[in-house]
Amino acid sequence: MITVDDEGPGISTEERLKIWERLYRGDSSRTTRGLGLGLSLVRAIALAHGGSARELARAPRGSRFELLLPLGSLTKL
Repeated sequence: MITVDDEGPGISTEERLKIWERLYRGDSSRTTRGLGLGLSLVRAIALAHGGSARELARAPRGSRFELLLPLGSLTKL
């Protein structure tokens, strides 16, 4: 398991499922550079190796992202 925590504003309930879609950019991120590919690539790589990726809200702000990969998949990297 790899976890990444941030102290940003967090992700709204409405956006929680959308953040994994390719090319999705939340309203608050539209003023910064980027293509909206990051999280969709993370999830695609995790799934390709039999793992998963998820986002967990952290109170009062921020998010925790968890990348889970089975031990056997690490030998393929």
